[in-house]
Amino acid sequence: MNDRITQLKEKEPADNPYVVYWMQASQRTEYNHALEYAIKKANDLNKPLLVYFGLTADFPEANARHYAFMLQGLQEVEKELNKRQIAFVVQKTSPEKGALALSEEAALMVVDRGYLRIERDWRSQLADEIACPLIQVETNVIVPVEVASDKEEYAARTIRSKIHKQLDDYTGPFSESKVDRPSADLDLPFEKVDLTDIPSLLDDLGCDASVPPVDWITGGTSKAKQRLAAFIEEDLADYAEKRNEPGLSVTSDMSPYLHFGQLSPLYIYHQLENVPSSENKKAFIEEFVVRRELSMNFVFYNEAYDTYDCLPDWARETLAEHAEDERETVYSLLELETADTGDPYWNAAQSEMVKTGKMHGYMRMYWGKKIIEWTKTPEDAFLRALYLNNKYHLDGRDPNSFTGIAWVFGKHDHGWKERPVFGKVRYMNANGLERKFDMSDYLARIGMLAEDN
Repeated sequence: MNDRITQLKEKEPADNPYVVYWMQASQRTEYNHALEYAIKKANDLNKPLLVYFGLTADFPEANARHYAFMLQGLQEVEKELNKRQIAFVVQKTSPEKGALALSEEAALMVVDRGYLRIERDWRSQLADEIACPLIQVETNVIVPVEVASDKEEYAARTIRSKIHKQLDDYTGPFSESKVDRPSADLDLPFEKVDLTDIPSLLDDLGCDASVPPVDWITGGTSKAKQRLAAFIEEDLADYAEKRNEPGLSVTSDMSPYLHFGQLSPLYIYHQLENVPSSENKKAFIEEFVVRRELSMNFVFYNEAYDTYDCLPDWARETLAEHAEDERETVYSLLELETADTGDPYWNAAQSEMVKTGKMHGYMRMYWGKKIIEWTKTPEDAFLRALYLNNKYHLDGRDPNSFTGIAWVFGKHDHGWKERPVFGKVRYMNANGLERKFDMSDYLARIGMLAEDN
């Protein structure tokens, strides 16, 4: 546990009435190391604990689709905290500003850890101004980022063994603490946002309504646990062999829940403990532990993670050498966004993302590669891919998303046979899809989604 804890502001506890947990990246009450640490600190100080969440309508690139899913999860957080007699204070404010205001009544404050620039900036700004102790607890990865590696890793193969060597140390049992001083019934002098009516709250926030919420998936820890249980029961046995089949949907759908911190990766790991060892189990752990935590490593150690400059030198050099190559077809951003290309497979993938907020993982790679091929410069292609991904995907604006887009352009990969436009960056085409898969199944599946909508 100690490796998960960082003192962002070292001071003696203040003579104030509450301990506050600023919940932001880890929006759950189960398997939350930050929450349990805050409870223990509150018990030690014999003070009630408040949990605070800052609800800002200005999070970069977030829209109604993202907010609706998040708010569904926060409704459950409020319900579950109430069961544990802990007050939940949601305020419509920039999170770090609300945390600073609340800290004036805090003996100490605990915060969970986020890896994106804005999340780190929030915590840094608060640490500069807060007058009480500020303690960060890392709980959205299994192996803490700096423990896994002290540098940016080149690829999954260079971080894999480092993570696996540490797994036994960070996958032990998780226990919850009893709350000694309940706060749920206290008459608190803080304004709180009413979470009961999500559509009205979305209107009140004034967030971008151009991308509507989806109804095939619901936010919240309990829904995540149900989906995970169904995946383990029904699909895990075929995961290694069939997860790349676009016509099928052999997927856990955990990424939106992990993005908002509504489910702990440690919980997922524990649910697999009684599953017999197999290539399927190994492949799933590779995805939600190794690959996911490689993405955390990337955005933490590479300050340019959301720009073209994040790419390795070899990739930028080879793409630059072929930047003037003639493109057979160039599409506008509007044509891409409206799935108006001459490629039915790409159009289906784009439509899947726009309608559902997700895209089949293999098609996500193909989708990104074709944007390179259909855009005048690789720099513009990078911006287009990131824009579309972050706008429509439920798990957009995530370390996995930034890493996935960068991979399309050569990050965490190596050079391949040189060809026009791509240079030595990995190439994908429709013929490759057809050789590997029955793509009519994918077109039929996406066609059914269109009919349902």
